[in-house]
Amino acid sequence: MQDATTFFVNFNLDRKSYNFTSKTTDIEKQSTQEAILNKNFRQAINFAYDRTAYGAQSQGEEGATKVIRNLIVPPTFVTINGKDFGDVVSSKMVNYGQEWQNINFADAQDPYYNPEKAKAKFAEAKKELEAKGVQFPIHLDKTVEMTNKTEIQSISSMKQSIESVLGTENVVMDIQQLSTEDYDSSGYLAQTAAQKDYDLYNGGWSPDYQDPSTYLDIFSVKSGGMLQNLGLEPGEINDKAKAVGLDTYTQMLEEANKEQDPAKRYEKYAEVQAWLVDSALAIPNVSLGGTPGLRKTVPFSAPFSQAGNKGVESYKYLKLQDKTVTTDEYEKAKEKWLKEKEESNKKAQEELAKHVK
Repeated sequence: MQDATTFFVNFNLDRKSYNFTSKTTDIEKQSTQEAILNKNFRQAINFAYDRTAYGAQSQGEEGATKVIRNLIVPPTFVTINGKDFGDVVSSKMVNYGQEWQNINFADAQDPYYNPEKAKAKFAEAKKELEAKGVQFPIHLDKTVEMTNKTEIQSISSMKQSIESVLGTENVVMDIQQLSTEDYDSSGYLAQTAAQKDYDLYNGGWSPDYQDPSTYLDIFSVKSGGMLQNLGLEPGEINDKAKAVGLDTYTQMLEEANKEQDPAKRYEKYAEVQAWLVDSALAIPNVSLGGTPGLRKTVPFSAPFSQAGNKGVESYKYLKLQDKTVTTDEYEKAKEKWLKEKEESNKKAQEELAKHVK
């Protein structure tokens, strides 16, 4: 079963370091930066990215879709008046264009991959970018750790799908295979936004508490915990942040943070998440969980929480059985557990409504 950790690909909006790149001229660097700031270009990348093929590299063909995640906030993380968060986000997307009509953000399927939409968005982007003197193809550097063979295969799959849809005369994804030290220092362990040495980065986030803000706050221009991965320093004025609308995003987020009524609060967060989807600044791809496993522990006998210390593996309440759990046993236990969970959640919400005045 997929858990609450979300992984996503994000763009570096203000790249300063070029120690690991295939670009050979300043024009190539400037062209890539200009393209990344263009929403139609980012959306084209999103629609050209085949997540099923990506998932198959680590999970095999049968399990390829079982790890796919389509929102930064998991679609079932909270409910709003009986509706899953993801369904409410979907209803908001009509405000952002026909390309989002009837989109389904549920886990374990890919609603984004659409070569026709990708080509249409890229055609718009190319027209806008050529008017600014941008030269093609756009080169996108993506770093990988050279010892991580599965990740290399996954990123190679991403490269193949994007280049085959958009054409290498338009976009080239340059995979930079680095040592562990270089990979870490250019990404996860970089101390400043200026040290982030890539155009595309694959990062992730796990919730600290059971509220959508735990995911959405990470891109606040004032204090975002993942903002450096976008090439921006929290709290510092940056024209690139304004160019892509992150100032607007932060204002929407702050308005939602002020709301104390849970339903109204979550509704506003759904608006924020919808904006983030349309922006294509952070492109969700997979979650933790959803992978094949072998176990003799009774399914769903342990405590469960999407956030906090009860959400990790614990021996408390855990039961063992003599034989290995079969797929049929697991699915039946999951169905029973989900039904009981829905009933208990409803009861908890009713009690909360009585308590909160």
